[in-house]
Amino acid sequence: MNTFETEKRSFIKRLIFIASASTFLLFIFALNSCDKQLDIQTDFPFELEIMPVPSKIVSGEIVEIPCTIKREGSYNETNYSLRFFQYEGLGTLMLQLDKPLTVNKEYKLPKESFKLYYRPKSKESHSFQIWVTDQFGNEKTAKFNFN
Repeated sequence: MNTFETEKRSFIKRLIFIASASTFLLFIFALNSCDKQLDIQTDFPFELEIMPVPSKIVSGEIVEIPCTIKREGSYNETNYSLRFFQYEGLGTLMLQLDKPLTVNKEYKLPKESFKLYYRPKSKESHSFQIWVTDQFGNEKTAKFNFN
């Protein structure tokens, strides 16, 4: 074998080694740059949809207030809660006709569709506001005024 053939074989072997090493290093860098955890969105904004309610009520009469949380995305572990504050009048706000709610106390909502019930205890006008929040800090409010 002449020196030209030997040098040619040596050059080809070096070229194959460099190509293999480069491919291996590229593969290692590609694997290293992959994020091993999926980025799952859990925080979705929502709207509070409230069906129309009468503006005039009589003392002792119960007014049903149907409410629905309409969220833009879906995350099964989202929890919603409700609290309220009464500005004017004497009355009772109930969730699902259970026991009366306490002012400024937070109550967990069992479903995204729920009904509030308001029973006035006086003849004067009544005003209250509700806040619906999720555990991510999203919040919606609604005001109610009855005469």
